[in-house]
Amino acid sequence: MTDVKRVVLAYSGGLDTSVILKWLRETYDCEVVTFTADLGQGEELEPARAKAELMGVKPEHIFIDDLREEFVRDYVFPMMRANAHYEGLYLLGTSIARPLIAKRQIEIARMVGADAVSHGATGKGNDQVRFELGYYALAPDIKVIAPWREWDLTSRTKLIEYAEAHQIPVPKDKRGESPFSTDANLLHTSSEGKVLEDPGAEVPDYVYSRTVNPEDAPDTPEVIEIGFEAGDGVSINGQPLSPANLLASLNDYGRRHGIGRLDLVENRFVGMKSRGMYETPGGTIYAAAHRAIEQLTLDRGAAHLKDELMPRYAELIYNGFWFSPEREMLQAAIDHSQAKVAGSVRLKLYKGGVHVIGRTSPNSLYSEKVVTFEDDAGAYDQRDAAGFIKLNALRLRLLGRRDI
Repeated sequence: MTDVKRVVLAYSGGLDTSVILKWLRETYDCEVVTFTADLGQGEELEPARAKAELMGVKPEHIFIDDLREEFVRDYVFPMMRANAHYEGLYLLGTSIARPLIAKRQIEIARMVGADAVSHGATGKGNDQVRFELGYYALAPDIKVIAPWREWDLTSRTKLIEYAEAHQIPVPKDKRGESPFSTDANLLHTSSEGKVLEDPGAEVPDYVYSRTVNPEDAPDTPEVIEIGFEAGDGVSINGQPLSPANLLASLNDYGRRHGIGRLDLVENRFVGMKSRGMYETPGGTIYAAAHRAIEQLTLDRGAAHLKDELMPRYAELIYNGFWFSPEREMLQAAIDHSQAKVAGSVRLKLYKGGVHVIGRTSPNSLYSEKVVTFEDDAGAYDQRDAAGFIKLNALRLRLLGRRDI
């Protein structure tokens, strides 16, 4: 890649990406453009601009973009329509953010005439795959620079030594060994490594940052109501909210009540198992509500087919195939199923739990007249069940006669 002239770096302003910025210049003798995405991680992002300027990046080559609404509207909500959980538990908070970052990085590369993009993901994790599959899907001929797969800075000590040798400021809290690493956005916070690497040890309380300990949550339950239209949340307690504001509000409820903690040993795409701690307060509430409104509005066949498709859909997102034709095909089917998914769901939040206590819909398929144990006034003829059972039993009876 000796012909790299300009590269767009996914830049957080932290130690790793600041070292990468300098390393890219030294190694490739190229101009670096920085891109920092605001996905609702709850951090002040202007320091990233100041850090980039301090390191000599031209002001017009520093991009800090607020992508919160796009993130929830075009990535989180479509994923939630599928009720997606990786390996039955993980709400894919990190996975779903990567395609948006990759998409915006490629857009900036085109805007500034860059011939390469770079990221700070390591060679052991899933994120390198997610970023790069996104890059190549959107710009097939783009050059990708992954420093962690190229350089010899194989430890935090070496990173700090490199930073000090090149006058890169090192925060005091980075001088000791980091107890664990985190990634955050509006949907979740994930923590991995160091104190979490022993799956037999309980997660220390100080690792949690987005939720109170459920044991310390309020002793009084709180009831909220989420409104849905066409499969997406549109209001809380009757107040219309944009996608990002709705998720942010649910995060506040979840934080208060200690909702959304998950201690998970998962199978990474690259082949190893890893142990992580995830906090997804608002997403956990939202997922329960969406599932509840579907219970009223989806036909059995559609609901069961969605449940069959979901593991494959979730795996595609986890593995980085958001921009693949198979994910888009599944999305089309899922979105088609959501046309009548509308109404409201009441939930009780209490000490780490989300409990559905009621749901209503103008498109409900639930018929109290048909299902009642009382007189149904001819809405259902119970004698019809005999023929239904006999037809379904026919093959079993034939098998039974043969094998007796």
